[in-house]
Amino acid sequence: MVSFKMLILILTLFLLRGAGASLIKLNGNGYEDVVIAIDPNVPEDEKLIQQIQDMVTEASTYLYGATEKRFYFKAVSILIPETWQKKNEYEEPKLETYKKADIVIEVPNPPGFDVPRTDQFGQCGDKGERIRLTPAIVLGEKLNEYGPQGKILVHEWAHLRWGVFEEYNEEEPFYQHDGRNVPVKCSDGITGTNKVYACSGGSCSIRNCRTDPKTGKLNKDCMFIPDKVQGEKASIMFMQSIDSVVEFCTEKNHNTLAPNPQNKMCNSRSTWEVIQNSEDYKNSIPMTEAKPPHPIFSLKQIRERVLILVLDKSGSMAGGDRLNRLNQASQLFLLQIIEKGSWTGMVTFDSSATIQSALIQIETDAQRNSLISRLPTAAGGGTSICSGLRTAFTVIKNKFSTDGSEIVLLTDGEDSTISSCFDEVKQSGAIIHTVALGPSADPGLEELAKMTGGMKTSATDNAQNNGLIDAFSALSSENGAITQRSIQLDSKGVTLTNEDWMNGTVIFDSTVGKDTLFLVMWTAQQPEMFVMDPSGNIYKNFAVETSSQMAYLQIPNTAQVGIWTYSLKSSAQTLTLTVTSRAANPNVSPITVDSRMNKDTSSFPSPMIVYAEVRQGSLPIIGADVTALIESADGTTVTLELLDNGAGADVFKNDGVYSRYFTAYKENGRYSLKVRALGGTNTQRSRPKVNGAFYIPGWVENGEIKMNPPKPEISEDENQANMQSFSRTSSGGSFIVSNIPTTVPDVFPPNRIIDLEANVEDDHINLTWTAPGDDFDTGRAEEYIIKMSKDILTLRENFDAALQVNTTDLIPNDANSKEDFMFKPDFLIENGTTVFLAIKAVDKANLTSPISNIAQASLIIPSAEDPFSPSAEDPFIIHFGI
Repeated sequence: MVSFKMLILILTLFLLRGAGASLIKLNGNGYEDVVIAIDPNVPEDEKLIQQIQDMVTEASTYLYGATEKRFYFKAVSILIPETWQKKNEYEEPKLETYKKADIVIEVPNPPGFDVPRTDQFGQCGDKGERIRLTPAIVLGEKLNEYGPQGKILVHEWAHLRWGVFEEYNEEEPFYQHDGRNVPVKCSDGITGTNKVYACSGGSCSIRNCRTDPKTGKLNKDCMFIPDKVQGEKASIMFMQSIDSVVEFCTEKNHNTLAPNPQNKMCNSRSTWEVIQNSEDYKNSIPMTEAKPPHPIFSLKQIRERVLILVLDKSGSMAGGDRLNRLNQASQLFLLQIIEKGSWTGMVTFDSSATIQSALIQIETDAQRNSLISRLPTAAGGGTSICSGLRTAFTVIKNKFSTDGSEIVLLTDGEDSTISSCFDEVKQSGAIIHTVALGPSADPGLEELAKMTGGMKTSATDNAQNNGLIDAFSALSSENGAITQRSIQLDSKGVTLTNEDWMNGTVIFDSTVGKDTLFLVMWTAQQPEMFVMDPSGNIYKNFAVETSSQMAYLQIPNTAQVGIWTYSLKSSAQTLTLTVTSRAANPNVSPITVDSRMNKDTSSFPSPMIVYAEVRQGSLPIIGADVTALIESADGTTVTLELLDNGAGADVFKNDGVYSRYFTAYKENGRYSLKVRALGGTNTQRSRPKVNGAFYIPGWVENGEIKMNPPKPEISEDENQANMQSFSRTSSGGSFIVSNIPTTVPDVFPPNRIIDLEANVEDDHINLTWTAPGDDFDTGRAEEYIIKMSKDILTLRENFDAALQVNTTDLIPNDANSKEDFMFKPDFLIENGTTVFLAIKAVDKANLTSPISNIAQASLIIPSAEDPFSPSAEDPFIIHFGI
């Protein structure tokens, strides 16, 4: 059972919940606490700071008009790298960090790939993760290709804040309607021409588009080139770069027929309809002023990391080997996780608090060991969390301001007075990361982390799951270069019932290998231990801490690329092994895995979604095997295979974001998330998925076509170059589930199908989609209901009234399988025919999925006189030198 105090906290967190770690607040009509971070790898350029302010100011006015005077940018913090020149006017950050940045200004990867985009994991209406811009965009060097910086930012802001999608389609820029090929655009009033732009042998030419004689579709190289001068005002999510475009598409002018992501993901609703359904819109009323107030900017420069460990040594820590496990995890943190140059101190508490160490700047191993020697060795007394926090503030203030400092708070007990210091915590400007150990850790921990932007983690008393080690391993700095952070390669455990071996492998790729550590822990007696590198060299020289029941092996220099093997032999007991490392080269981003749930709390039967983002820098890593391990409060673990297939919980295929619904709730309380990722022969780097501003290929101006340089692409050779196998493990923090009944009923329907496609083949229609499951994307659905109509509104608004397709012989496959269904309609498919189709899935409890995306099948047979047919001459060819 969950305590009354826990239930009150769950309600509080439910009201505060949100996607990601953003600090943004809507105050009246103005967005406050917007964080823009300049990546440490961006070369110092003072003009960039001013241009960021100019961009936001321009965007604020544009946003104000586009939202009918509802929203503007009120207060924005700009994070400046620690390595840039220091100035008196720069403030110290408080809760702002690179990890919490809403907008990141970063070096293009690969070089020249200056594509503005937004990382967007969620469903329609869900907030995005972050906006990515490059200095070239901010400095106005891509005006012809993307338009003014302010307009670009508003386009991306709609992705980030309101969860809308693109109204163009790069993969299918044209669709068939009323017997002709038309561009995917919104609104229909945008004018332009369809042409092919081809370059070869030092010159480029423009010619008419051609159609495929079998399908009647325009060939893939055809593109829509807009007129430079337009009168149409919409839409920002199509071509924000057009001068006249100042509005979002509304219900009145939205093109519901266009096969774009907005229609696919949002059930053919316009962007403005989705915005109107947002909490921002519902909680605001239009202003009356002609222009919005000018944004307020705060310039904040990153400083050295300042962190205090605040560790519980109360009487309850004596049970379940908790105090020893605290020591083991803290030693790993002090040896390996906390970065060189950081200021670190330590406070312990029971019914009162004691300073174990003032702040020490870590430069040597001796300083790390000095801190380790101060870890608590005995437990006793009550639990006064606020005493620990107040003492930590005192330690920090002896040398620094508490603004932007960090506290790692670990406790296993409840404290009825924890709320007494909430106001002090808010005023401190410190970030509090919480570690809840065991089933009785105070429910106020989540609120402390929430109010300060800290990370929430939890660990059970099941030592085999290695939860406490994983929690501390996740506490790398949220600022600075990724190449300086500790990266967890592996975290595993096993309980041996008699004398046996724990054997395994860890894959080192070329992006990691510096500062590598193998950590072994046991619960009874020291095992035999050895590690072997890819060349067959054996390492046995572990440093053993007998009293802490742990040993660690530090690999000198850079660990060899390849498969490392470890072997531990022991009698009956629990063993765990953790492997951490750092980037091999400070100039090469390592492969990383970041994981989280889509929300912090869930009330049954609301499902949750697991996300894991696998990247090298900003390049997605696709084709990896990614697994989530979700541990409930009793130590039971559920394993989920995460998928990057563009179906079910996964919005975009091959974007490096692996997703899955989680519905296997066991009990009320805290759950923790860990993700493992393995890269192998099918793994490769991919071009970043562009959920962002449209690249204009060129313009028609005064009847003349003026082309922009071709959009930069990443070749397959570049994707595969130096791509090796790898292993990574990531902690995704903790979350709370409530209201789970004693007997869990079948309340989860199949997931919505979002990748339905339709094609005409002779006199048949062929449909393909990804199978949903019995419970969202798990299991197997019972049946499909397929409907079709020649009117898209009939399907969207009245699915049940549409013509039903005979699916008697269609038996659903297991979830995430590919489905392929061909049928012959009862009417003749003639030239110019367009049919709209949609699917619902039904499970064994007769629960039905939402209507799928609406697909359309069209037949166009090109005539011999068709000016776009391959046999016609190209009347319009212009050559350009390059």
